[in-house]
Amino acid sequence: MDTAVGGQLDVYGIEPRVPGTFWHVLTAPFLHAGFAHLIANTVPLAVLTFMSAVRSVGRFLAATLIIAVLGGALVWLLGRGGSVHLGASELIFGLLAYLLGVGWWERTPVAIGVAVVAFVLYGGMLWGVLPSNPYVSWESHLFGFFAGLVAALVLHGRRPTPDRT
Repeated sequence: MDTAVGGQLDVYGIEPRVPGTFWHVLTAPFLHAGFAHLIANTVPLAVLTFMSAVRSVGRFLAATLIIAVLGGALVWLLGRGGSVHLGASELIFGLLAYLLGVGWWERTPVAIGVAVVAFVLYGGMLWGVLPSNPYVSWESHLFGFFAGLVAALVLHGRRPTPDRT
C-alpha cells in the first residue's frame, strides 16, 4: 500500500522527540522502507510470531503490545534525532528476547527448548543492536529487545514458590 502511494505513509514512522508524533509507535512496525525491507522482515517475524503465539495467543498479544509501546516509546525518547524509524525489526528483536526471557524465567523443558531453537535460528541477528549502518535503526533493535525481556518478565517472571510445609 505504501508503495502504491509513493512512500507517503513513511511519515507515520517514529520521529524521536517530535511533538505530536508519539502515537506513531503504533504505526511504525507496519511500515517499511521498500519491498526488500518488507521481505527481509517477513520470514523472521512469521517464525517468531508462531513460536510466541503457539502456547497462548493472549500472552502473545500482550507481549506484542508491550514490545510495540515500550520499545517504540524508548525509540521516540532516545532515538537519533532527525530520523524516521520504521519497520517490524522492533517486533522481531522483541519477540526473540521474549522467547529467550520466557525460557529463562519459566525454566520448563518446553520453554527452554523453544528459547534454544529461537536462539539457534536468530541469535546471530543480535549484532544488530549495535550501531553500524546509519540507515538501520539499531535503536529499534535494541529497545525492541529490551521491551521483549520486559514482556517476558511481566508475563512469565513469577514462578510459583515451592510449598515448604
